[in-house]
Amino acid sequence: MARVFTPKVVTANALLEGDAVWLTEDDTWTRNMREAELLTDEAHADLRLLEAQARADEIAGAYLADAKAGENGPEPTHFREEFRTRGPSNYAHGKQVELS
Repeated sequence: MARVFTPKVVTANALLEGDAVWLTEDDTWTRNMREAELLTDEAHADLRLLEAQARADEIAGAYLADAKAGENGPEPTHFREEFRTRGPSNYAHGKQVELS
């Protein structure tokens, strides 16, 4: 039985800061997952991942993460990606403060 492709986003970590980043439709990296390009075609998703992996001078560890369409852009479907949208959990600054 063939597996069904589910929507994805390309994600990685910013090389210098280590923050989680997502690839946008216009080939920039954003720290806001809702600005990411939601990929609904498997071949296009694979191509975008290869393009991201070629940018090793900007990011590390690029991969395709499951996502779903939300009212304001892509949203995570797995707790790991939900966690990554909030940044490191061991510091009371950055994204954690902004969410308070």
